[in-house]
Amino acid sequence: MDLTPYLQTLQGSNLDEVLLSVAVSGKVALAMKGRFFLRCLCESFRETELIGCAVTDEKSCLGYLAKEPYELLICTDFLESGSGFDLAKKAKALQPQLKVVMLSLGDAIPVEHADAPWLEAVVAEADFIEDQKPLEAAVLAVMGHHSYRSPSLRSGQLPYLSCPRLTPREYEVLDLLASGLTDREISEQLVVSEETARTYTKRLLKTLEVNNRVQAVLKGMRCGMVKI
Repeated sequence: MDLTPYLQTLQGSNLDEVLLSVAVSGKVALAMKGRFFLRCLCESFRETELIGCAVTDEKSCLGYLAKEPYELLICTDFLESGSGFDLAKKAKALQPQLKVVMLSLGDAIPVEHADAPWLEAVVAEADFIEDQKPLEAAVLAVMGHHSYRSPSLRSGQLPYLSCPRLTPREYEVLDLLASGLTDREISEQLVVSEETARTYTKRLLKTLEVNNRVQAVLKGMRCGMVKI
């Protein structure tokens, strides 16, 4: 999936805008697994014109990187096609000055990549759920020419995870969120008003004990409630 041509049509959502305080002036490339993560990261930038590439696969991202200089690449370890680790390595070979931040949906770094010089910053999915703003910290670190590993990757211990029981409606809303749908699109799917859809989402966040949709979907993934 290539969302790049549609960046200007994206509407901000109720998500916490996790990267607004980070000073990035050059082009940003996003390569994320699934429409949900891609859309969320796109909407976390106040200035969408900074985003030169928003895709879900390795090959498309490398195609964009081959055309012009980029300052920052944010990717997930798993992609719809290809590997985030392979992408990071190849991207740094194409553009040595590029800064790379990876969101590890697997909560781990493969042994063969643990000390790779091209793997500057890695954020564990579990730490994102804990609301420690590790993604923002990772971006700040690489922009300051430092490396970064989020708390659980440094300690080797994942935080305790409680998995509450969801109602059938909450499962339905979680699945729609994970598909990358907005409140309006969810309301159309469920044949309810947009306000009712927002209420459903708020109830889901409360049940999961999280602060935003990104955390809700990530926690749902870790608890085996939903897949991307």
